Amino acid sequence: MTADRSRSPRAAHDELRYLLLAAQREGSRRLGEALRPLGLTPAQAEVLEVLADHQPVTLAALGRLLVCEQGSPSRLVESLVQRDLVSRVPHEQDKRAVLLELTPAGQSLAAQLGETIGRLTSAMAEPLSAAGITTLSGLLYSLLEGTDAEQTLRNRFPR
Repeated sequence: MTADRSRSPRAAHDELRYLLLAAQREGSRRLGEALRPLGLTPAQAEVLEVLADHQPVTLAALGRLLVCEQGSPSRLVESLVQRDLVSRVPHEQDKRAVLLELTPAGQSLAAQLGETIGRLTSAMAEPLSAAGITTLSGLLYSLLEGTDAEQTLRNRFPR
């Protein structure tokens, strides 16, 4: 793709904004389709993914690792507790705190989720080379620099 020198910077910026929105929309659509057979919303799936990688965690720590859910994830966690996918366990050192962890049913579903997300992610990244993925990730981090979203991503995916 060659740059059109006659295009205004405004048009290029607008196109970039819509490319990002279209990519996010397409990713959300494909994620929703992939999660439907598992009976999960994208936000619920993210909680299970985070717990599978970081459990046990407090509700506050979970909130610092979630990209899709803003604010307190307490209602989201409650929906997973009601489905017996997540349990609340007393914190041994801090009696005021509660730790969240996957139940056996949650672990089983998280394993299925990992396989589903792995297939989806591979399919979505297929058009890109490894170098392209690295470049695109770097560019997206540049766009997010200094934002809460950047910090959340760096918490979740430390380098």
